[in-house]
Amino acid sequence: MEDIVVQPPQNATWQVHLDRTMWVGGVRGLMLQALHPLAMLGVWQNSGFQDDPFGRLRRTADFVGRVTFGSPEEADEIGRRVRGIHRALRIHDPATGRTHRVDDPELLLWVHCAEVSSYLEVARRGGLGLTERQADRYLREQRKSATYVGLHPEDVPGSCAEMDAYFKQVRPSLRVTPEAAETVRFLLWPRLPRESRLLSAGKPAYFPFGALCYYTLPGWARRMYRTLPEVPEAAVTAALRAFRLGLNALPEPVHDRAFDPATRRMLRHSRERLRAAGYDVRKGLKGLTDPRRWPPAA
Repeated sequence: MEDIVVQPPQNATWQVHLDRTMWVGGVRGLMLQALHPLAMLGVWQNSGFQDDPFGRLRRTADFVGRVTFGSPEEADEIGRRVRGIHRALRIHDPATGRTHRVDDPELLLWVHCAEVSSYLEVARRGGLGLTERQADRYLREQRKSATYVGLHPEDVPGSCAEMDAYFKQVRPSLRVTPEAAETVRFLLWPRLPRESRLLSAGKPAYFPFGALCYYTLPGWARRMYRTLPEVPEAAVTAALRAFRLGLNALPEPVHDRAFDPATRRMLRHSRERLRAAGYDVRKGLKGLTDPRRWPPAA
């Protein structure tokens, strides 16, 4: 049964990654990542971020989903694919004239930490009841995910204290570049790709979501950006909890429509493997956060 999934339902990773606050955490992570000048240049120069505002988020969702819920083979395959893409890309720094590799370990570590810390902090603030020990366990488990992009586990923060120390160390090198400021504005009010223009009428409804993502940033990050006026922290927490309750109430088949078709197929195969292993998946993957749906211990 150990090989059914990379991260079994008993792990803290499932508790976090099945929570619908992941959508807020994902956008918050992009906003946080943008504060690293070189990482931001890497996105600006090597992706179609402005033309496909949701593409990167969905690709990230696919990666996270495969290394969490997919088979070991699926996780290894997407890891090889991501490492291959990163290996071929370069970043030109016009300020220094230097060229950097996208798969520079320092940049990979920043992206990883900004992402997983966002998932964890947003889920906990939204009401997911994780203890400090479970939060530490989540970050330890995420060391495995970091290996798929080419990092060594021992170089990755594996506890909340280590993550706090990492951010304290890296903060002096962060700044709001013109690209970072534009990225945050873009995430608050994205330009829709051509194939999504029919959704333009509902675009104003996106702004409250983007603002919620922004307001969940650490205070020091918001003070750097100063994009929106400050609001009471209690109001942000209340809004996040309401968002979580609403999205967590969606049936899994409805929620999964937000993913790419390939991601949906992977999730369907994951449910099939888990059913074969004795898990009760009648309420979907999210139902497996209830230990009563796990097979009896051997």
